[in-house]
Amino acid sequence: MQTLDELDLYHMPMSDPAMGENPWPHFEKAREKHPWLAVWDEYGYVIHSYSAMRELFPREELRPPYADVVKELGQEGTPWGRFTEEQMIALPPREHRLLRDTFAAKFTPRFANQLRPMMRATISKLLDEWATSGKMDFEAFASHFPISVMFGLVGAPHEGIGLLRDDLEAIGLAYSFQLERFPRIQEGMVRIEEFVEDTIAERRANPTNRSEDEEDLLDLLIRVGDEGNISHQQLKDLISFFFIAGYDTSKNVLTYTMYTLLDHPDIYKRCAEDYEYCKKVIEEALRWFNPGTVTRYVDKDVEFRGVLLPKDTMLFFPLSVSGRDPVTFPDGQTFDPDRPIEPERRQIAFALGPHMCLGQYIARAQLQEAIHQIAQRIRDPKLAGEPAWRPFPGTWGLIGLPIEFTPGEAVVKETEPA
Repeated sequence: MQTLDELDLYHMPMSDPAMGENPWPHFEKAREKHPWLAVWDEYGYVIHSYSAMRELFPREELRPPYADVVKELGQEGTPWGRFTEEQMIALPPREHRLLRDTFAAKFTPRFANQLRPMMRATISKLLDEWATSGKMDFEAFASHFPISVMFGLVGAPHEGIGLLRDDLEAIGLAYSFQLERFPRIQEGMVRIEEFVEDTIAERRANPTNRSEDEEDLLDLLIRVGDEGNISHQQLKDLISFFFIAGYDTSKNVLTYTMYTLLDHPDIYKRCAEDYEYCKKVIEEALRWFNPGTVTRYVDKDVEFRGVLLPKDTMLFFPLSVSGRDPVTFPDGQTFDPDRPIEPERRQIAFALGPHMCLGQYIARAQLQEAIHQIAQRIRDPKLAGEPAWRPFPGTWGLIGLPIEFTPGEAVVKETEPA
């Protein structure tokens, strides 16, 4: 068994802004040094192999990083620090399991499908506003979709979208480990918590009295929380988490999907015509790119593939690049929606194990609905300028995506999913 000090590992420049623009050569160099491990000098170690992520990530010997990261970043006692330490995903295993099980049974494909008409109406309205001039910043457009859907899910007035959108954008960069961002992050957390508090209070004061089949997400969370004896703070944190986790992940995937499809006009055109094909495109897009680098700490000494990972070692899992690991995906640099999906080679954009994303079915549904209508209304898109990039660790993605296009008419077929 080898210790970490005995390994000759590639030093991954995760803090370098240039890595956000082009991380791929660094992962190639990392694989040349070691089949599954690299080092980030400032903080810990990077698991860069898809198969190693799948084996190691769900193990019980790894603990969620949230209290540790708050301390590492010096954010104890701040609004973001309090939320990060106490949110559902950060709770001890037994409490986390009880709270998650309370809600997980409701976050089903069936529930996501019930939300599709609202998602269609939302993206259609946004396209009416944005897709008439023949040019746009697609990333700015895309940023309005997930938050508009979330406002629709909780029945909130859309007048507050502008400021909250900017707050969510700031909070999404917390895990880039850039301390200078935290004053703005704290401001955003305060506003989001106030918004959630006011939204819950308004719904309790004026209940919709809808049936379970008709209730929106806020109705569902309040009802299930009350039935499961979930505290008011836990309910607030859960709703805040859905806003934070569901904003820039969906926005960044949608933006990068469009960026990719600019080079695949035949695939893009088919998205306008074939509703079911859009599911394949989104699943391949999630393999091709996703924003997340997930962190864990080793809770006790672990031996993995002949290497000792000592207790309290910080590990980074760049799920964002996992789907292009050439060992698992020999043709991973080819974007192919018709790629067969094998269980042992399934994309892991929504993580693995007990912390797998509760909102994954909602995310998939809204991305499918979006790309189907976007491809109808934004015809023959072309890149009209170079995008910038967010930091690689944390929530990665494009900053800006200027495009030019021919405005088109919607021909949405009201096909209900099976």
